[in-house]
Amino acid sequence: MSESCNSCSAAGTCTTDSCSSEPKVSEAQKASHVSKVIAIMSGKGGVGKSSVTSMLAVSLMRQGYKVGVLDADITGPSIPKIFGVTGRAGVSKTGILPSKSRDGIKLMSLNLMIETEDDPVILRGPLITQIVNQFWTDVIWGELDYLLIDLPPGTGDVPISVFQSFPLDGVVMVTSPQALANMVVRKAVKMVRNYEPPIYGLIENMAYLQCPDCTKKIEVFGKPKGEEDALRNSIPFLGELPLDPALAALSDAGKVEDYQSEAFDQIAKRLAEQIKIHDNKKLA
Repeated sequence: MSESCNSCSAAGTCTTDSCSSEPKVSEAQKASHVSKVIAIMSGKGGVGKSSVTSMLAVSLMRQGYKVGVLDADITGPSIPKIFGVTGRAGVSKTGILPSKSRDGIKLMSLNLMIETEDDPVILRGPLITQIVNQFWTDVIWGELDYLLIDLPPGTGDVPISVFQSFPLDGVVMVTSPQALANMVVRKAVKMVRNYEPPIYGLIENMAYLQCPDCTKKIEVFGKPKGEEDALRNSIPFLGELPLDPALAALSDAGKVEDYQSEAFDQIAKRLAEQIKIHDNKKLA
């Protein structure tokens, strides 16, 4: 590490060549006991990653698991809005208390820490990564089976910091049928493989629109390529999801927990199966 790094707020987590110290995995708040920490990642924006993260949380909760969602998209947080959670997160003498959705999913987002949700977040990279890290070290998550981290799109500072500083158990990739989305997800897969967490699988969102009259599948963004992409990248294919106006409407209304989807439930089950497979490999 260079001398100029000593006074830097990002010392130890910086990714520049001048900072050679190995970042350490941060410890959770003492009252937090999280079994699985899973990052939900996309190579680019616009693929519906936050909606997928939210519905994965809902589907896992319906299967009887205790679930939390950490909104790591600091400059574009949307998780509280999707779940209809407003107001400020609580604070105790020992840490920050996450908010809860109507059905009990624990949530933490910068939008739960600022005066109004419309206030812009104007921060540089080191401060943003510090905030994300505090959502792990200072938030009292309590007992959770799954903590899903909704990462910002791309392979920038926040994903790098999460891979370096969080005890990640695995990653789920989200893509859509557009060729550009497929190209950048391959870059994201390569990035993940520079670190230790396994990729549990790939989800293709907005694969089709189902006609409400004849139930025919209309491929709005072209032929789905998720299964092909998963095979090409040697990762499991968890399934495809439709472009559903009902989900968009419920998310806008903050009532995502009212949405019913067999497709999401099946993907959540496949995800749980992949987690068991990787756990068994560790024990072997």
